[in-house]
Amino acid sequence: MDRGLPLARHGGDDVADVLHASGVPFVFTLCGGHISPILAAARARGIRIVDTRHEATAVFAADAVARMTGRPGVAAVTAGPGLTNTITALKNAQLAQSPVLLLGGAAPTALQGRGALQDIDQRSLIAPHVKHVARVRKVRDLGPAVAEGLRHAMSGVPGPVFVECPVDLLYDEALIRQWYADAAGKGTALGDRLLRWYLNRHAARMFEGAADAAPPGVVRSEAPHTDDGSIARAAEALSRAERPLIVIGSQAVLVADQATAIADAVTRLQVPVYLSGMARGLLGPDHPLQMRHARRNALREADCVLLAGVPCDFRLDYGKHVRRSATLIAANRSAADARMNRRPAIAAIGDAGLALMAIAARAGERAGRADWVATLRARDDAREHEIDAQAAVSAEHVNPIAFFRALDRAAGSASVFVADGGDFVATASYILRPRGPLAWLDPGAFGTLGVGAGFALGAQLVRPQDEVWLIWGDGASGYGLVEFDTFVRHGVPVIAVVGNDASWSQIAREQVKMLHDDVGTVLARSAYNTVIEGFGGVGLEIRTMGDVPAVLQTAREVARSGRPVLVNVWLDRTDFREGSISM
Repeated sequence: MDRGLPLARHGGDDVADVLHASGVPFVFTLCGGHISPILAAARARGIRIVDTRHEATAVFAADAVARMTGRPGVAAVTAGPGLTNTITALKNAQLAQSPVLLLGGAAPTALQGRGALQDIDQRSLIAPHVKHVARVRKVRDLGPAVAEGLRHAMSGVPGPVFVECPVDLLYDEALIRQWYADAAGKGTALGDRLLRWYLNRHAARMFEGAADAAPPGVVRSEAPHTDDGSIARAAEALSRAERPLIVIGSQAVLVADQATAIADAVTRLQVPVYLSGMARGLLGPDHPLQMRHARRNALREADCVLLAGVPCDFRLDYGKHVRRSATLIAANRSAADARMNRRPAIAAIGDAGLALMAIAARAGERAGRADWVATLRARDDAREHEIDAQAAVSAEHVNPIAFFRALDRAAGSASVFVADGGDFVATASYILRPRGPLAWLDPGAFGTLGVGAGFALGAQLVRPQDEVWLIWGDGASGYGLVEFDTFVRHGVPVIAVVGNDASWSQIAREQVKMLHDDVGTVLARSAYNTVIEGFGGVGLEIRTMGDVPAVLQTAREVARSGRPVLVNVWLDRTDFREGSISM
């Protein structure tokens, strides 16, 4: 192509115009001819194109951007297998209620259903895993479909959206008409003439009105507010309670720019709180009202429980953790989630974070709960002492509990922790203290392995000045090690830590105990640090506790220099996570 010649406007420009007008900063992708015009047009408008080595990584990265900014993250993938590779990441976003826009290529409209390359029924495949599917059939509808997709992703209960963009809508009209002319041939038989007539008519309909498309506006969506009556009842219930408790989940921080105000509201309520998911870190590392341990006991003793963006699913034993005599308040965007497995006394349907702010404004502060807070704090402190004792146990290699104590001390004040794994990551969740709001990313309710590389990529791009620590189990790391190539090419200085115990330990521990067989759970003490060096990253290794402080400091220095780094930590086995199977 002669880069000196101006390019004719094409459908990819219409897509990119909407993304640009809506302030989309990144499009994550794995390239494909079906979507090339979208990528080129987006880059021409200053949108950063971040190409990954697997389509799932692209969607996970878009998910991380969405969680940390409150605005939809965007990914673009090619047709057929490009789309099927995203299914797990889409389902994870759906169950995490994360607003993601997936742009997908498709076979030419005139050839769909006729055996074209990578042509499958994408709508039927993708529909169960997203909020909304749009199949575009005219160029003039591309921009509106993308704008509508962004609105759907953010509105109500957020979630992923798919917009299918056939390849013959994305390239410029002259080129597509030439493609169709070549396909029709120059034969003079009646069938040949009919084919030319049909394809000309089809192209005319595709491009009809394309030049008259309205310029895109900024796509916005307001968070749903809870009605005043529910807020008043919730405030009254909390005010009169002797042993109230709040559990806050990811949905409560969907309005990301209000995270600080939500934290202030929780402080004003003067109610002890447990944080989970993306809400971890909401109150900083050492807030006096935040409890970390013995949540089940606290829930069984509380006389009023406010679940803010938390359903009664397996994590709360389907509602059985909350005693029946307690006043249960469910603040949730989803009426179904608010009533899942346990009907609340008060259903505050609307954004959970905004509901906390409204309840705090109505309830005011209530004194006289010092004994309740002190009881929970004493239990927390006792558990911390137990963890300290377990961290003091030494063996041949590295005690994972002691390691995370050291990492918590070493990580900078502006750090983001990304959790991807089983046993190693679950241990981290007990010990690492996120420094502030939106500084902890885990898969969510789906429990997906493989989110780490994409989440870390998105998090580092959103917060380029922060340290991003990717906490990887050695099993989970296998899904994303190749993305160090992506980190290196795009200058993304992630710090990855692999807990190397040569096992799928979370599974092996219970499997061996119950079935006396470790089949399928054994890994090797692989040199993950050496693998990373092959991609241009920096590989470090820790084999004993004595290595930990210096190597972690070196990892931080490497990241500050702009290079991604992986620390391969040889672990000892522990029984810290005994009995960890969830159903």
